[in-house]
Amino acid sequence: MTQAQSLGKFAEDIAAEYLISLGWKILARNCKLQHGELDIIALDTEAKPEEIAVIEVRCRTFGKIQSPFDSIGPRKLNTLIKYSREFINKIEWEGFWRIDIIGITMKEKNDLQSWELEHIRDITAGMNF
Repeated sequence: MTQAQSLGKFAEDIAAEYLISLGWKILARNCKLQHGELDIIALDTEAKPEEIAVIEVRCRTFGKIQSPFDSIGPRKLNTLIKYSREFINKIEWEGFWRIDIIGITMKEKNDLQSWELEHIRDITAGMNF
């Protein structure tokens, strides 16, 4: 496993723990689909009615030019929408669903104890797709 892969797995673990602390139920991690993969699928039990949240986890080291959120451009967003629809159709979910992003910024390059988490819910709100 490369250093980037290790950091990515670490960030996904942090994100999953955070979601569980909110009372959400993790439905899948590293969900493999026909053409790709989704990081975390969770049931947002705080939403009324409950919603499925497809979570994209991004991790960056402090000092990098791009923030975790800036690293998601239109192409990645379209891919997330496509894969999310594929998953929702596969499980035949008829309720609300959305795409969230969790950004993890490592404050010190080699210090796994020093990080900051930001959660943006429903990144596609207001989009026509």
